[in-house]
Amino acid sequence: MRKLVCAFLLAGVAATAQQNLTIQQATYGTYQEFAPKSLVSPLWRKDIKAITYLDDSYQKLMQRTEAGNWTESVLVTKEELAAAMEKQFENDTFALQIFPYNYQWRDSSTLQLEVAGKKQVYIVLFDVTAKKVKNGIDFSPEAKNQVLSPDGEYVAWLKDNNIVISGHDAVMQSKVDHILTSDNDKGIVNGSDYTHRQEFGINKGMWFSPDSKKLLYYRKDETMVANYPLTQWSTRIAENNDIKYPMAGEKSEEVTLWIAEHTKNRYIPLKTGEPKEQYLTCVTWSPDSKYVYVGLLNRGQDHLKMNQYNAATGDFVKTLFEEKAETYVEPLHDLTFVPGNDNQFLYRSEKDGYEQLYLYDTNGKLLKKLGYNDVVVQQLLNFTADGKSVFYIGTANKGLDRQLYKVELKSGKTTQLTTASGTHTAIVSTDGTLALDSFSNTTTPNDVSIINLKNNKATSLLKAENPYTGKTVLPKMELVTVTSADGKTPLNGRLIYPANFDASKKYPVMVYVYGGPHAQLVTNDWLGGTGLFDYYMAQQGYVVFTLDNRGSDARGRDFEHVVHRNLGVNEMADQMKGVEFLKSKSFVDADRIGVYGWSFGGFMATSLMLDHADVFKVGVAGGPVVDWKYYEVMYGERYMDTPQENPEGYKSTATTAKAGKLKGHLLMIHGAQDPVVVQQHSMEFIQACIAAGKQVDYFLYPTHEHNVRGKDRIHLNQKIADYFNTYLKK
Repeated sequence: MRKLVCAFLLAGVAATAQQNLTIQQATYGTYQEFAPKSLVSPLWRKDIKAITYLDDSYQKLMQRTEAGNWTESVLVTKEELAAAMEKQFENDTFALQIFPYNYQWRDSSTLQLEVAGKKQVYIVLFDVTAKKVKNGIDFSPEAKNQVLSPDGEYVAWLKDNNIVISGHDAVMQSKVDHILTSDNDKGIVNGSDYTHRQEFGINKGMWFSPDSKKLLYYRKDETMVANYPLTQWSTRIAENNDIKYPMAGEKSEEVTLWIAEHTKNRYIPLKTGEPKEQYLTCVTWSPDSKYVYVGLLNRGQDHLKMNQYNAATGDFVKTLFEEKAETYVEPLHDLTFVPGNDNQFLYRSEKDGYEQLYLYDTNGKLLKKLGYNDVVVQQLLNFTADGKSVFYIGTANKGLDRQLYKVELKSGKTTQLTTASGTHTAIVSTDGTLALDSFSNTTTPNDVSIINLKNNKATSLLKAENPYTGKTVLPKMELVTVTSADGKTPLNGRLIYPANFDASKKYPVMVYVYGGPHAQLVTNDWLGGTGLFDYYMAQQGYVVFTLDNRGSDARGRDFEHVVHRNLGVNEMADQMKGVEFLKSKSFVDADRIGVYGWSFGGFMATSLMLDHADVFKVGVAGGPVVDWKYYEVMYGERYMDTPQENPEGYKSTATTAKAGKLKGHLLMIHGAQDPVVVQQHSMEFIQACIAAGKQVDYFLYPTHEHNVRGKDRIHLNQKIADYFNTYLKK
């Protein structure tokens, strides 16, 4: 009897374990409960054949060395770090929750760490052998965009719209905070990474010179840009929070670059000239600190000049080269100088069809094209020890895969170092002889190994188990190919079958769409590139389908630039080819097809609901662009030009003018604090629906910006699922 009871209980436990995902798991499970095992924050120690990473509890910095046959050992604990911090900074206390995961190796034994104390924040150089702080600089916990100088003596950081430098030197005598800029007008913003709205690959606003004596920084003047009100609902009487938002065709910000010799209070503007409305990017110091290289892109974004400036005077020296296009030029990366050679650098461009590497000298002479087939460079890694070759991660398999490549600078010979089809996330040792490779594909959660790049032998460090085993059964997923509307281009798609699939039944469909530039939704990695919400909807009985149309990322210039001046047109044509593919399946209910997307995907979802109202019965559009004239200058004008230059393009793509076509059920969602796609978009569409006598559903998240984050995202996903269940599942 006891055996029968135990067997019954075990069966009950097994049945419970195999239940469908909850909406909480569908929202955050890929980062928490169902995250495949991996190495956290792995880095190679400089000049040592050793890999470091955080343990599973984030409490210790672990190490594996070639000399130790790659066995695991503890290098530093958070307690040892906290003790060293308290010894060095006696006036503060340190209760570390985790070992800092954003550590960097400065040399073979020195870590650069950012550590928060009870009173201040510190950037420190920590000796892992002696377990002591070698040097440290404290600054305000309210600091933003902090940058450490190469010599470790200064930290530049932002206090509101101004730059402060903290540090020690002979002039300052002791640790002081030096106010570098003092603009009282909040419309003058210094040193911010939010310059040109972070387009053109901009992720920094300040750069120390290699010799640490100068600080180069953006100075953004947006006093002439219109204020845009974001209503704050938290006060008894609602208040406006004004932001600067330059809309397409309107007055934009004016940006300059300045050099501060911070120990001498000397300021030098780079003479980047007119017109004032231009974009300054690819900002790079020369290795000898004598020059600054800047890419000047015109507002029309079709003409780039790569210029050199004298760092001592700010004077223009010369234009190294120019790049023009009939569509647009989009510089995204700083120059990378070849180690040991101050006169040669790598430049990344898609000018010949695919974003690839080019070797130039500082006279502007092209020395070698380093592109390989149709590979798109995704991440530039480090050089070999002799500086003769460089490693990078690039695409393969029509954009589905990521592989590790090595290219010789002199000959241009390229070698693909990883071969298994899937996604390789690799980092290479500083001497260029070893690679830590994390590999996944649709059947492999994560395999981590050390590859000897000389003999291609691999040492396995871990093979992650399927994290869903015994907890839930994910519906079947497969990667598919659909021919685009041009009749020749293969498009990558992902099809997730409903749970307990029965080919004799008819199922409703949720098409998940983005479709815009710089995004790729379908990849050959674990889960096929998506999160768990798609699988949750499949468990609820939907076919879930996604297609990366022309205009999306990782397939080259011509694939993406097809969107120019007519956003949404070719993208929708390709999505309808995806619908044809779905309708060819006997198990798809062609009368129950819905679409969901956010941001550009919200624009696509709304457009599809209107232009193909007889096909899509239900739609959810989150944070949608409804008329590109309400979108910001940098992104909007790249793809659409200005409304003055392209009135027909703006008119034909505006969903407000098509509101009368709406037939199905459409839910529009917006964050009231959205500074990216401002709420005016959805409000204009709602008003257009009212004028056209069309019913539309609307939901607002009062405190959220462009994305609904935190615990409220669970609420968002439940609302989306409920909407489809109410109007499409029945």
